[in-house]
Amino acid sequence: MPRADRPTSSPDGAADADRRPRVLFVCVKNAGKSQMAAALTRHFARERLDVHSAGTQPGRAVNAESATAVATLGATFGGEHPKAIDPAVLRTADRVIIVGSAARLEPIDGMLATIETWHTDEPSTRGIEGTERMQLIRDDIAERCRTLVSEMLHRTQG
Repeated sequence: MPRADRPTSSPDGAADADRRPRVLFVCVKNAGKSQMAAALTRHFARERLDVHSAGTQPGRAVNAESATAVATLGATFGGEHPKAIDPAVLRTADRVIIVGSAARLEPIDGMLATIETWHTDEPSTRGIEGTERMQLIRDDIAERCRTLVSEMLHRTQG
């Protein structure tokens, strides 16, 4: 859960009450699940949140099946690519969410948020592959993102 007792701050560490709430999604490669979460959150939040994604061991390219799955809901990976975690974003995010169970992330000094983990559905453990697998993962992540957007926007209005 976010640390409501701490002021928000900009990437340089300065307090900034006017900035949009910031969320960082993390997975291992930053190619699929964290990109899906970021794209869906951007889509649902309609520019009211500052959304980032990163990987603990970034891959070479985004997962095309993941991009296609979120596109069916109107979200896009547009211009995104796998990237490493930016310590400034990690430090100043209001929510830091590991998407899936594979990534490991240690907190750093000065972080505003605690690290949350979304243990997402993994249909392949039930023998479901391909497009159906990606749609089930997308639906699980989308539901979580809708809740997240509501929580983060409600918090800024309260």
